[in-house]
Amino acid sequence: MKLFDCTLYYDEDLILDTRLNILDKYFDKFIVCEASFSHSGRKKKLNFNVNNFPKFKHKIIYISVDDEPYDIIYEDPINKVENPMHYRINAVKRIAHQRNKLLEAVKSVSSPEDYIFYSDNDEIPNMTSFEETNKNKIIIFEQDLFYYKFNLFCNRIKWYGTRAIKKKDLLNFEWLRQIKPKKYSFFRLDTFFKKDKYINVEIVKNGGWHFTRVISPEEIHKKELDAEHHDEYRASKKSPEKIRDLIQRRVIDHDHLADSKSNKYSSEFKLDLYDISRLPHFIVSNKEKFKDFIDED
Repeated sequence: MKLFDCTLYYDEDLILDTRLNILDKYFDKFIVCEASFSHSGRKKKLNFNVNNFPKFKHKIIYISVDDEPYDIIYEDPINKVENPMHYRINAVKRIAHQRNKLLEAVKSVSSPEDYIFYSDNDEIPNMTSFEETNKNKIIIFEQDLFYYKFNLFCNRIKWYGTRAIKKKDLLNFEWLRQIKPKKYSFFRLDTFFKKDKYINVEIVKNGGWHFTRVISPEEIHKKELDAEHHDEYRASKKSPEKIRDLIQRRVIDHDHLADSKSNKYSSEFKLDLYDISRLPHFIVSNKEKFKDFIDED
């Protein structure tokens, strides 16, 4: 049985290098997929360079997505102009399109009993916890959430990021990503026809780390303008200066628990300093390398 780590890439080399170093001893291959369109629909250059990761070149399989989804909704199809009402819908379609491209590589290198993992690039599974699981059909990792720095901890929610499944059971990556992080009762009839609710789900406690926005304020701003929620971000009128202020004050202004129709940028929430010794060994042992992304009193 082999293990394959699958993820998406934008331009975040620091996090990808961190990911590869933490997971290297567990995985046989790393499959990385980059798109030539941002999630907002902007045409972008391909940034990935395998030579930036020489230690892992023999393990990395890189694929690119060079086309838009066929079902993007345009108000003006000829000039490819989107209606703002469809920004989010189209962003979700682009993300799903990119994720599902990973399946092509998986099919060509894996066997039915191999385990296929999917995470966004900044979601890193705790593989020690995986080794202790019962290996149910669908495995979802419950992860701690960090913002801006490796040790600025958001204690408001748990993050259900990384998922794992045997290759023989994998329908596609977007399906895997959208499965509800909950083990449903056998008597829930909707589990027989819903494609996001299952009884054979295992939630991995102490399942890893979601290191979100561990990049500079300028890079955060640039990436948010291209990301899934780019419409909300633009409406918030944030700037690199505003982001820098949030980091200095150790707060976030994004409410993960807000209703989908509410303004998610209307409140601030304090981040806690996390004990660095509890982070992955690669981060702890490279504090000098990560000095710009570790907050110490």
